[in-house]
Amino acid sequence: VQLQASGGGLVQPGGSLRLSCAPSGRAIKWSAIGWFRQAPGKGREFVAGTTWNGVKTDYAYSVKGRFTISRDNAKNTVFLQMNNLQPEDAAVYYCAADSRAMRSEVPVTATMYDYGWGQGTQVTVSS
Repeated sequence: VQLQASGGGLVQPGGSLRLSCAPSGRAIKWSAIGWFRQAPGKGREFVAGTTWNGVKTDYAYSVKGRFTISRDNAKNTVFLQMNNLQPEDAAVYYCAADSRAMRSEVPVTATMYDYGWGQGTQVTVSS
């Protein structure tokens, strides 16, 4: 099962994008979902995560106050609203899921998200 990340594109500094994450054929309503990003020449970085019910969220320090993760379990979709985008936010953004159902805390490491890694969506921030 893969999670399809979409919604990336080219935006000017200060602009906004909304990314979506949806699975192909499997419900994710019991899973924590995380967003990660990887810029050229850099490692994969945790961006934001949410517990299965959306009660708890966590963010990388670099995006706090600018990005918001949310989920609509009825639509089996998780979103990442990105505001005030900066050139350093440019990367391929991925979403992934934690197969342990109903975890009470937000996983913040890539190894804890053990399924759904797809091809990601490219975010480019440039004037």
